[in-house]
Amino acid sequence: MNRSIRILGAALGGLVGIVIVTSDAALFRDVPGGGALVIAWLVAWSVLGFSVLPYVTVVPALRLARGVQDLSTAEFVTAVVGLLLGLLMGLLLGSPLSGFPDPLGTWLPVGVSLFLGLGMVGLTVAKRQDLLVAAEAVGLVRRPDTVGGGRRGDPHIVVDTSAIIDGRIAEIVESGFLFGTLVVPRFVLDEIQHIADSPDALRRNRGRRGLEILSRMQKDAPTPVIIVEDDAPEVAEVDAKLVALAKRYSHAVLTNDFNLNRVAELQGVRVLNINSLANAVKPALLPGEDLRIRVIQQGKEAGQGVGFLDDGTMIVVEGGARLVDSEVDVSVTRVLQTVAGRMIFAQPRQN
Repeated sequence: MNRSIRILGAALGGLVGIVIVTSDAALFRDVPGGGALVIAWLVAWSVLGFSVLPYVTVVPALRLARGVQDLSTAEFVTAVVGLLLGLLMGLLLGSPLSGFPDPLGTWLPVGVSLFLGLGMVGLTVAKRQDLLVAAEAVGLVRRPDTVGGGRRGDPHIVVDTSAIIDGRIAEIVESGFLFGTLVVPRFVLDEIQHIADSPDALRRNRGRRGLEILSRMQKDAPTPVIIVEDDAPEVAEVDAKLVALAKRYSHAVLTNDFNLNRVAELQGVRVLNINSLANAVKPALLPGEDLRIRVIQQGKEAGQGVGFLDDGTMIVVEGGARLVDSEVDVSVTRVLQTVAGRMIFAQPRQN
């Protein structure tokens, strides 16, 4: 394709050279060696056309095509509407401007039309959400009751890869704790697919489980799950893309990633962290409460025994080393909240 364009450019350049020579017959008439100069003239124009034509035709067209592909559907529609409005405004202003004497009367309408057309494209794309809200308020448009499978008016939650491959999201959704619509961007789905194709067996199994969970939630979960094509092409990293999408549409982010949690909070994006939820729903125990646990191993300190509640909370039993592999009634002495979770200290009850 590029070679054909260059050959066409060389032919057009040579044709331009011939037209110039024939239109001005005296150009090389009185110059010694005029025939050689004419040949050099034509070769120069052919080389110029061969070199320049791709950069004024193919290269701008490819850049325009890539730019259009990077636009979301909403951005593309608003860009077309903005261009039409700008050209219409340019047409209305061009009529009185054409009354100016030449060359202003010729070029002013063209320049104003280009300026307004491109300006309205940028304005409508940047303010597309506000324009949609305004158009809906005055009754020009009406949003459907369902948007991409989600219910109208429900909050939308952007889901991170870590939350899907973690596996607990399915049970949380089925329990009804999440209200709204779960939004899975296409680049998150691609990342899960990449994990599912990993040569590492553990990562491959986690990726495949994430795909299975996502498919099951789309079919059976009470909370709608939608796949969207929206992207943030100006950002390279997946975490930054998620935050950018959440900021753009005022969504929350569902994640299990500590770093993403901090970055999103710093940028004012609401974060739903599964680990934080798991810690929050653990039973709140107070000093003096009684428990019955099974001591399964010795603790780090001398004489300590360790057991676990059903939710994974660690119970450190003072003097419980001699009670390993047995069930015992204990009394809570203190509760310690750590970064890793809640740790409870207890001692055997005195019968």
